[in-house]
Amino acid sequence: MTDPAVERAVRDAGPHAVSAMVRSGVPFADAEDAVQEAVMIALEKWPADLPASPVGWLVRVAQRRHIARHRTDSARSRRESLAAAWSERGAEPIRSVDDTLTLITMCCHPAITPVSAVALTLRAVGGLTTREVADALLQPEATIAQRISRAKTTITASGEPFGPPDGGAFDLRLASVLQVIYLIFNEGHATTEGPALTRADLCDEAVRLARQVHDVVPDHAEAAGLLALMLLTDARRAARTSPGGELIALDEQDRTLWNRARITEGLTILTRALGQHRMGEYQLLASIAALHDQAPTYADTDWDRIVALYDRLAAQRDNPMVELSRAVAVAHSHGVEAARAALEPLARRLADHHRYHAVIGHVAALVGDVEAARTAYAVAARLATNDAERRHLERKAAQP
Repeated sequence: MTDPAVERAVRDAGPHAVSAMVRSGVPFADAEDAVQEAVMIALEKWPADLPASPVGWLVRVAQRRHIARHRTDSARSRRESLAAAWSERGAEPIRSVDDTLTLITMCCHPAITPVSAVALTLRAVGGLTTREVADALLQPEATIAQRISRAKTTITASGEPFGPPDGGAFDLRLASVLQVIYLIFNEGHATTEGPALTRADLCDEAVRLARQVHDVVPDHAEAAGLLALMLLTDARRAARTSPGGELIALDEQDRTLWNRARITEGLTILTRALGQHRMGEYQLLASIAALHDQAPTYADTDWDRIVALYDRLAAQRDNPMVELSRAVAVAHSHGVEAARAALEPLARRLADHHRYHAVIGHVAALVGDVEAARTAYAVAARLATNDAERRHLERKAAQP
């Protein structure tokens, strides 16, 4: 098992090494491949001897790996020009936190699918190996390798220079960056498939990436909102599962286990973002998470304000999962009949989603309709693909 300090040093240095290679004239795809090879070597060598300059070490090894790949007569002049450029730059590459944002924006190119962007971001910016990305996303390594390769080919073919997009294009690309980071977090917070409810490594990586983006664009309200949302949501991690890994619903969680430091940090960041009066999706979601975190008990939750926030969110974006969450809040705020009315339009769109049927069961249970609740929970359990969620729903279906 890799030493956490070494792993963090590798992941922090990786994006800057890729950036240094690209600035020196190496195509992005080649630079990322070479640094990935250097990362693999670093994970073996650094535990015994952590270099004074991790970025410089990765760049030097990546340069050698890149030259080794092009040892042909036809590539000799190219190698010589690269070597000359590297010699002029010196051994220590320029390091800037802006490189991380530039690299993320490249990985989130509009021509790349979100799924591929997630994989490429985790490898190029997160510093994960292809195997680690595959494990994190519960996909075969060959599948992930193919997605990453195609994504890099797309970036290379675009001819886009290394640097943040200009003008309005940057804002559009930044929206994609935030979406990709949120996708990484969501997969960690509620893993789609597999035995565990959560993937702490993905949650932590998403928070780390969001921090880096927030550091670069501290006045971007939605970047701050996303970071606040993830901190406020992830603060409940320790209370969401039992020691045996069983899911614990929000109304049953031990709130003394919530991470108060993360809640305080999230509230501070959110308050600053809201002060800019540019309320967006992530700030609204963070505001909802804040109301849950600030409630001393589940019964004391300010459901009226949560419904109002969901109403604003629904006005911004047509998202059936937002409507589903709103229905839960409506049940507690306006009653079961109002919740059922809110759920009715979702029947066709979410008929195959386990969470829709879980909410149906939850609403039925609120009024003591045991049979309806059991039936809905049983359907939800059959549709669930995460083992922890499935077991939780099966227990709900079996309750007297």
